[in-house]
Amino acid sequence: MTLLFICLIATGSEPSSEATEPPLLTPPNEPSNQAAEVPPSTPPSEQLVDKILQRMWSFNGAYQISNSLVPVWYIMDEFGSRIQHSDEPSIAVANIFFIPYQIAFTVMWPLKDLGFGDEVTRNYLPDNLRPGLERACHLIPCSHDSHLTLDDPLWNQIHHYVLPEVEERCSEQMSVSPQIPVPPKTRYKVFTDLDLVRSFLTHPAFEITATAEEADILWLYEHFKDFRSLGPEQYVNQFPCENVITCKDLLAVVAKRANQAGASSQEVGMTSYPAWFPTTFNLLYELPHLVKSYLEKEQKDEENIWIVKPWNLGRGLDIHISNNLSQIIRLAQAGPKIASRYITNPVLFDRPEIGLVKFDIRYVLLLHSVTPPVLYAYNVFWLRFANKPFSLDSFYDYEKHFTVMNYQPDVQLKQIHFDEFIVLFEKQYPEKKWSHVQSCIFKMLQELFTSACTEVPPAGIAHCVQSRAVYAADLMLEWETKDDGSIVMQPKLLEVNYSPDCIRACKYHPDFFNHVFETLFLDSGTWRDDLPITKLL
Repeated sequence: MTLLFICLIATGSEPSSEATEPPLLTPPNEPSNQAAEVPPSTPPSEQLVDKILQRMWSFNGAYQISNSLVPVWYIMDEFGSRIQHSDEPSIAVANIFFIPYQIAFTVMWPLKDLGFGDEVTRNYLPDNLRPGLERACHLIPCSHDSHLTLDDPLWNQIHHYVLPEVEERCSEQMSVSPQIPVPPKTRYKVFTDLDLVRSFLTHPAFEITATAEEADILWLYEHFKDFRSLGPEQYVNQFPCENVITCKDLLAVVAKRANQAGASSQEVGMTSYPAWFPTTFNLLYELPHLVKSYLEKEQKDEENIWIVKPWNLGRGLDIHISNNLSQIIRLAQAGPKIASRYITNPVLFDRPEIGLVKFDIRYVLLLHSVTPPVLYAYNVFWLRFANKPFSLDSFYDYEKHFTVMNYQPDVQLKQIHFDEFIVLFEKQYPEKKWSHVQSCIFKMLQELFTSACTEVPPAGIAHCVQSRAVYAADLMLEWETKDDGSIVMQPKLLEVNYSPDCIRACKYHPDFFNHVFETLFLDSGTWRDDLPITKLL
């Protein structure tokens, strides 16, 4: 057999961290062979663009460079895009990145002898799929007309696709000797790798030191794993196994446990999550459940929009909103993801210069202890706003559907202080009092951390007398109709972040780190009366 290699240019672009307007909406500078009959200055209609964006997930692909956080999606040329799927392919396909040219290629080679006129086919499916239902779900993007229906007997296998009872992703090393509380001090030396802490921690009970060895408190941005290395009188700003709330897939498991512990449930037919957490599927283990839910919603003509996120990235990286099942499945094939029901009826905020926009709220949480759970909320909260009026279309439009503008170049970041926001909020919604909304938010956070601190590790956060931590809980408000017909603003938890970005906190509240350190490390009997915190647990 003669071995033949053919290289097809895949893409030369760098990975993008945000959803942007498709280039298809931009008039081309020069006519191409695909648009030969269209004047160069005339963009295609939005309907045609939407059709292309829907169909492209049947034949596009992805690769990821080792030092990049997000995958690069690409579409091959006319020949490569016409290669169909087959369970018995005639060629194999792989991506290579050619460093001298800084460009990626797709390389293909024959798996068997090919004669003139033989069809070139490839296998689009990931390796190691289980036969039956899982394979049928992954075949959906490869088929113009999927044959998987709700009455297919393959659904009898769905009970095999469940999350592991406890996933071993807790890699911290703990001491087996009994834990002895750290004796209090009148002054603590703090070692930190964060410039903000060095600049803004001015409380007289704390001083910055340049060496970790002589520090009483290690305040680190990097993850700390070996708790055995702590000195007997040292604190660290992390808890073992805290990833059960900071990794999005594990957070969903903790939320589900909170519902089993007595939190009120949501959506008929999907009562496994509490009312404050959107229905979520881990696409590594639960893709068939997502597909079934999608098909059921499609059959009932219900809203069928999902937001797909990586397990452990933040700042809006690699997040996609879609009502396209093929896209969701393809995204799942490009790395570990969750898919959550998209909040389609959010409480909106009126920006007079723009209109009604999405917003989310960030609360800073201070975890003092796991056993017993001792949790505080910082009374100052932060708002983030979209820059375009909200509507259920153009899911690629970042400034319409996303609120994280801190890290986007040349994008407006709207800043409204929490106290100013409360006044505007109650003016826009005079029948709602922010104090009541906040009490619902605090109840949600109490239920979450009670669930996270109840289970033994690795299913829950581990107790450690030398640990203290700061987290940021991001949430939205959604309009929901209760059983009695009342319409309420229901808090919806989005994610919990470790070592959150505190630039705005320090900019507008220079005593932020003084308040945090005083709460976490000093005896409560010595706290100032005006300390802006609320005890939740």
